[in-house]
Amino acid sequence: MTELMNPLVSSVSAFFPCYNDALSIGKMVRDVHAGLESAVDDFEVIVVNDGSQDDSLAVLHELATEFPRLRIVDHEVNRGYGGALLSGFAAATKQWVFYTDGDAQYDAAEIVRCIAAVQAGTDVVQGYKIGRGDPWHRKVIGRAYHHVVKLLFRLRVRDTDCDFRLIRQTVLDKVTLRSTTGVICVEMMCSFQRVDANFVQVGVNHYARPHGRSQFFRLPAITRSAVQLLQLWWRLMVRRYI
Repeated sequence: MTELMNPLVSSVSAFFPCYNDALSIGKMVRDVHAGLESAVDDFEVIVVNDGSQDDSLAVLHELATEFPRLRIVDHEVNRGYGGALLSGFAAATKQWVFYTDGDAQYDAAEIVRCIAAVQAGTDVVQGYKIGRGDPWHRKVIGRAYHHVVKLLFRLRVRDTDCDFRLIRQTVLDKVTLRSTTGVICVEMMCSFQRVDANFVQVGVNHYARPHGRSQFFRLPAITRSAVQLLQLWWRLMVRRYI
């Protein structure tokens, strides 16, 4: 049996949303598996293949022969980022649930930083980027987005846009997330605050995207996100409905 890095974390479900990440998802699975093996005895790794049009599913089936603890959730049709996260949360069975993106902009082995940071009473370990491995225009848009959502939704976390999170399962059970797009991250943070979740924040490295291009930083996607964000603001902050 593995000696627990932190006795407060006995089991972990780690998952990745995957959309056309065939070139990076193998590294993510290997890195998180290595990190979890050094920290906890009871864990599972889940990948949600969200209607990928590349070889992601074939890569995942090959990985499953190497890693028996890997489970694959396959969406035949793309459900969007939020839809992939909802499936990942639904599939997770352990005491703590970790997720980050499958595009390798974060080092999944740094999950150990989140595990080590858990204290008595901690409900959410929220990452924040140490630097940002993106072109300057994405950094500008990212910071503007962060400040806007922090003001609109009265969020207290340092980096809402950092998708590197370790969440206590019992906290997830208290909230109902509905968004199927990228605004689910704002909905999540707002919902956790509403149930008085206790946050701990840790710095994690952020790297340049090694393969492919983000679908978010394009004008049509930014416009859609702005509309969705306003709709979410109306639902959560005006109607006060979760």
